[in-house]
Amino acid sequence: MAKGPVLIQLDGDALPVVDVNTAPPLPDPIAPLAEGRAMRSAAKMMARKPSVLGRLFWSVTLALVGAVISISAWDFATGLISRWPTLGLLISGLMALFVIILIIMALREIAALGRLARIDGLRHAASEALENNDLPAAKIVTVRLEKLYKGREDTRWGRDRFAALAGDQMDGVGLLAVAETEILHPLDAQAMREVEAAARQVATVTALVPLALADVAAALTSNLRMIRRIAEVYGGRSGLLGNWRLTRAVMTHLVATGAVAVGDDMLEPILGGSILGKLSRRFGEGLVNGALTARVGVAAIEVCRPLPFQVAQRPKAAQLVRRALGGLFQTSGSKK
Repeated sequence: MAKGPVLIQLDGDALPVVDVNTAPPLPDPIAPLAEGRAMRSAAKMMARKPSVLGRLFWSVTLALVGAVISISAWDFATGLISRWPTLGLLISGLMALFVIILIIMALREIAALGRLARIDGLRHAASEALENNDLPAAKIVTVRLEKLYKGREDTRWGRDRFAALAGDQMDGVGLLAVAETEILHPLDAQAMREVEAAARQVATVTALVPLALADVAAALTSNLRMIRRIAEVYGGRSGLLGNWRLTRAVMTHLVATGAVAVGDDMLEPILGGSILGKLSRRFGEGLVNGALTARVGVAAIEVCRPLPFQVAQRPKAAQLVRRALGGLFQTSGSKK
């Protein structure tokens, strides 16, 4: 038995000599994967439709709690009046004022829901007028559009321009095109700025905050605020219930169409090259959540806009992400 090293002669060509300086690097076995967990969770949370049993539970709970509070307040007020009439009348007046404030808030919510429904009806009427090239229907739509923005200083110049050009239009498509260009163009710019600000905020918070559920809460809060502001830009001014219904409609559309997914193709214009494998996990999550927020913003613009996109360029999430997140870092291609 050999006690030293053994040399074995191989048949055929000798193995090539590998230079360690030119050898390719080994793949990273733990390359971070950015999936946009916060935005996916927030979207599914808002898009989830409550079950019949859940709606029944909350309806019965609210009715029971309301009845208990009303009866307790009545007994408290009548008992106080019987013992101390002056103090009892004062407390009763405060309770009546509280009820009046609740009624006013409820009326404002109803008005906000009605305003959102009016914008939705206006968009459907404009779509039908465009499809049929119906000039009388288009004129009705433009009258409703001018009435919607009457009194808003940021649309005054556009409304004046539209009034000067509307008489020259001979068909419904041309009339709605002028209305879209002159009246809605500045509102589109405002809405896109809101989307960029929300995408930047969600990306920054997700990248910097290490807490597990903080990124989900930040994404949910920022998206709710963004959708409310977009609705206000287009004249919606949604209340609490209206904003929640609007948000659910937007998120349901995104989940149903599979739009809550972002790949390298959407972020390559910002960073270039292979992206997600080169980023830290938190930084990659921030970028993907910001990109998903931009997609939510585009869907919100389409839902809240009183006219469908015809002449104006439909906003693209990739362009909004590039403008919103491009300033947060330098790309290798931007270095001269």
